[in-house]
Amino acid sequence: MKKRFLGLFMALAMTVMAMLSINTVNAYAEEDLKEATCCSFVVPLQFEPSSEKGLFINKEHPMESSTIQYSVYYNGLDVVLTNREKAALAEHNEPKVTDKSTELTKDIYQETIAAAYNSEYGEDVGYSVSSFDKITIDGYPGYKIEASFQAADQEKIYQTVYMLLSKYRTFTVTFQRAEDDECQDAFSECQSTIHVQ
Repeated sequence: MKKRFLGLFMALAMTVMAMLSINTVNAYAEEDLKEATCCSFVVPLQFEPSSEKGLFINKEHPMESSTIQYSVYYNGLDVVLTNREKAALAEHNEPKVTDKSTELTKDIYQETIAAAYNSEYGEDVGYSVSSFDKITIDGYPGYKIEASFQAADQEKIYQTVYMLLSKYRTFTVTFQRAEDDECQDAFSECQSTIHVQ
């Protein structure tokens, strides 16, 4: 179960990024968001980097399955195009879509992530968002999302997701633990150190 837990965690990160990147090749960044280059936080001592980029696992793995996942979605829209590149894009006549990450809702998030987990498990795992709060950290808007799910004959899984938005980058820090993992204090301390610049 613990090994599958890590695989699903990576699937979640990829689903969130896909959710934000749909039709964004020619998207316009939201003009009212400030630019940011990085998001930082202090990783608790009981976690260490895994072989997966941005994934920190509990040192007691596989006995403790708690993880912290950091990912960045970069839409690349601050890149200056040459006149030739602009002409090539115009020639393709592709529709332009505005980045709508600031309009994410609890229902959209829950539906998207639930579908990803149900597909991965091959069953309804009851993915449920218990809270979906708009937050601001260092002047950057975002969301703090609390959710849980439970597959048949497995422990209940709890997630806390911080999704922080800037003009060209979306930073996501996801804390995930099984019901019997004792890491909530470490998670809370880590969450208090999240900063965006």
